[in-house]
Amino acid sequence: MLSIFFTSLFRVLAMLFRQIWDQKLAQYAYLIGCQKTGEAIVVDPERDIDTYLELAEKEGLEITAVVDTHIHADYLTGLREFAERGVHVYASDEGDADWKYEWLIGSDYNYTLLKHGNEFNIGNIKLTAIHSPGHTPEHLSYLVTDIGGGADRPIGLCSGDFVFVGDLGRPDLLESAAGVQGVMEPSARTLYQSVQEFLKLDDFIQIWPAHGAGSACGKALGAVPSSTVGYERAFNGAIGAAIRDEDEFVAAILDGQPEPPMYFARMKRDNKLGPKVLGTLPSPRHLFADDLKALAGNLDVAVLDTRLDRSAFMARHLPGSLYAGFNKAFNTAAGSIIEEGMDIYLIIEEEHVEEAVRDLVRVGLDNIKGYATPETLEAYADHGGEMACIREISIEELPETMESVDDAIVLDVRNMSEHEPSHVPGSANIAYTRLWVRRDEVPSGTKVVHCVSGGRSAVSSALLARLGHDVIFVNGEWDAWAANPNSTIEHGAPVPA
Repeated sequence: MLSIFFTSLFRVLAMLFRQIWDQKLAQYAYLIGCQKTGEAIVVDPERDIDTYLELAEKEGLEITAVVDTHIHADYLTGLREFAERGVHVYASDEGDADWKYEWLIGSDYNYTLLKHGNEFNIGNIKLTAIHSPGHTPEHLSYLVTDIGGGADRPIGLCSGDFVFVGDLGRPDLLESAAGVQGVMEPSARTLYQSVQEFLKLDDFIQIWPAHGAGSACGKALGAVPSSTVGYERAFNGAIGAAIRDEDEFVAAILDGQPEPPMYFARMKRDNKLGPKVLGTLPSPRHLFADDLKALAGNLDVAVLDTRLDRSAFMARHLPGSLYAGFNKAFNTAAGSIIEEGMDIYLIIEEEHVEEAVRDLVRVGLDNIKGYATPETLEAYADHGGEMACIREISIEELPETMESVDDAIVLDVRNMSEHEPSHVPGSANIAYTRLWVRRDEVPSGTKVVHCVSGGRSAVSSALLARLGHDVIFVNGEWDAWAANPNSTIEHGAPVPA
């Protein structure tokens, strides 16, 4: 019995596995290490790589390799940061000529391009590349086998954006986000074929996805951090459709996908051509009340107000400010409303500065020049500094406002899939993550802006005010108000903006 105990202990200690969770991007990266040799690999790292370096050091490991499952759309990869440090980079060589890691090919970096079936080792751990296209043409998943622990079959699959817990990676992003026309249905049929190969795997193999609940890379992702092939075979609705029928699967996987943020196209481009080398995190300077005067109304920079109290923002903010409350939607909001390359100044609590900087650089917003605290903003205002305001109403006041404001038009900034089931008659619909790109489509008149609870409409109202529109911000719970039998809600197809 004692010898069996020691054998089991050795097998447990052979491979180290750590899942790293970014709640705001709903992203999982993985540190997988061989404890015998001290080598480790990071799968799907984000751009600020010090997180992984510190974790590896804590575990007594050295990161000798990194790998991406695919060219990501929702954040900038950390592969290039690691490559700059001499770490070996593995990347896909599958897919067509349009979906290659162009920054890597022919470079002086230490790298290997992989095709289906290629294997490589990190110490006594074997990784096997599995071509799993559909979400993207070049997508690879990686089977992980703990050879040092005595295994001759994989323990898990780093499934990237192929298989999630409860869902599959959406096949429409190349068209809906990256602008490649006519590929949505063919990508869905390719994904169907990938699922058929997935179903051949052993049921016990664990599934380690690149995203969890909250990601825009799928529509029904679970909040459980991992699963197994067998569990997903039995309970994953998208996989169930693929088991039954190809046409049923294609219709189901394309139906109801939320509109992706338009900055996804920029992430795809930069991850393909090469993210700018970050090196270290930006270090914005602390601003004081006198510094805010030069920022008031300056549309050549982005003043991003992060106060969670959106009503406080509406009541008093620096003219021209953008708004993104510092919550789990911060990356998505900021990435959707700030122009690429623009200098950024934050209104933020001191203790949140570093976290906000990390959030911004992960979506390619690097030019973070300074920050002021809300207390500094209030001091500036109290000493006569120029401030602006946006009218706020409750959702219950919406009908009365529409009657009293002659040129009022309701702008619904929910996703189209939310707008379609119920909406204000005559309302226009532009998802808030697409409002900047579609700014020329915003209808004339005073925009009465609503969403589900006020968070997205607050972001949108600030952006529209900065663009020179007359705006009324609607705060409150749409679902409760729409359920009231006295509310005048229309059901059916959305009204285009």
